[in-house]
Amino acid sequence: MNKQDLIKKILQFRKDRDWEQFHDMKNMALSLNLEASEVLELFQWTKDNTVQEGKEDELQDELADVYYWVLLMAHDAGIDIDEALDKKLAKAASKYPVEKSKGKSTKYTEL
Repeated sequence: MNKQDLIKKILQFRKDRDWEQFHDMKNMALSLNLEASEVLELFQWTKDNTVQEGKEDELQDELADVYYWVLLMAHDAGIDIDEALDKKLAKAASKYPVEKSKGKSTKYTEL
């Protein structure tokens, strides 16, 4: 399914439930943050930095929830998320040139 069809499906899902009334930017940002926290929770208390054993399906679900909110927020804000990501990668590339940042986790202001 392409992204535009996926967005249409999300919008129909929301419309069918009359949830648009609850989806202002603040509430969607909160929901995005909560879902991202649920992704993080799957790694809580792990020793090897991998998702908890048996929770792989939950990781899939939580990442899908994050993607849902990103797509919905971008749509409602009139943002082409693919274009925004492309621009952000270009900005990051200028902040983190390969010759200075390769193999380092240093913040760009300290390179």
